[in-house]
Amino acid sequence: MTPRYEEQDGVGVHDALQRLWTPHRLSYVRGEGKAVGDEPEGCPFCRVFGLDDDEGLILARGESVFAVLNLYPYNPGHLMVLPYRHVPDYTDLTPAETVEFAGFTQRAMRVIRAVASPHGFNIGMNQGVVAGAGIAAHLHQHVVPRWGGDANFMPVIGHTKVLPQLLGETRQLLADAWAEMG
Repeated sequence: MTPRYEEQDGVGVHDALQRLWTPHRLSYVRGEGKAVGDEPEGCPFCRVFGLDDDEGLILARGESVFAVLNLYPYNPGHLMVLPYRHVPDYTDLTPAETVEFAGFTQRAMRVIRAVASPHGFNIGMNQGVVAGAGIAAHLHQHVVPRWGGDANFMPVIGHTKVLPQLLGETRQLLADAWAEMG
């Protein structure tokens, strides 16, 4: 899809800059959908696995964990692996959950490599609010594909992340590849 640029008369001196509108980010800026408290009832991750896969951006469901696209991705294909159980800490996982959690992370990497050929990955989880967890009450691990040169001036100067594909399209691509890999 080719970006659509628009000019608007009567708003000041033309500066020759193109405007990249990201209205979907406004809900993130406003804090909409953030966790309310530490209980499952206020947890967006607990809500998402009750949705259908397309609506919830769910890529795959296992016995005790699932994979979902990050609603506010750092890069295309940025996904998360989560347990169904509402637990805050990695040490709270049962041995069976830990095995499936690790297996889903490996599979996520294979799927993203097959679909998008990243040069590397950032994989990790932030344990606790002070460690940077946006939703600390429900354990989640990020799998972020990386390409050389993917971090340009936009996030630093413009506080904007440019993503070349809509989340629904990314979800379908990765979900199909996940299913094909058996």
